[in-house]
Amino acid sequence: MLALLFILFAALAVGCALAMVAQRNPLYSAISLVGVFVSLACLYVMLAAPFIAAVQVIVYAGAIMVLVVFVIMLLNVEHEERRPPRLKFLVPMAVVLAAVLIGEVTFILVTVRDFAAPVSNVGLTHSIGSALFTQYLLPFEITSILLLMAMVGAMTLARRGGMLTANARVVPGTQQLPLSIVDPGAKPYDLRVVETDTTDEAARLLGVEGLRDQSKRD
Repeated sequence: MLALLFILFAALAVGCALAMVAQRNPLYSAISLVGVFVSLACLYVMLAAPFIAAVQVIVYAGAIMVLVVFVIMLLNVEHEERRPPRLKFLVPMAVVLAAVLIGEVTFILVTVRDFAAPVSNVGLTHSIGSALFTQYLLPFEITSILLLMAMVGAMTLARRGGMLTANARVVPGTQQLPLSIVDPGAKPYDLRVVETDTTDEAARLLGVEGLRDQSKRD
């Protein structure tokens, strides 16, 4: 029974992977990739690795695939643009590499014999959780602080590097303004920027001082 379930989930993973590659719609490919992740999680459960199975579902099938689908919907990518293949040698190379991979798997299945593995709790959820929050608690907390610092740094860089559009009326305190906004006579492809240090300076360069004063009076 377990062997049949293993073959079923393995075939499902391979089928979803082939569907992901064959699909022309990126959204359908992303859904097929979710099927691959869930099938692999089922295989991990059958191989007595519940922690890896949970991480596979939570991290990959959950967070990463939500991000991928969000990007696809944000970019409004519906169909792949068909272009003539430039590197034609990649198709026969892919066939050769696939044949080598199938040969390796066949060799392992034929030569490796059954053996009685010693019972161990390494890799189980209980053992990983106990070690993570006792022996490796300090590295775990340091890693969380580093991730938090990376998030704050990314938001800071995004805020400092943002540019206003021609119709923008929200003037931050410190901003880098494109030269085309400050000087209407500048060329549109001029990549130089003007950096302001205060809100008043930015308002003076944009010519919105009167609007700011009127908003204060209102």
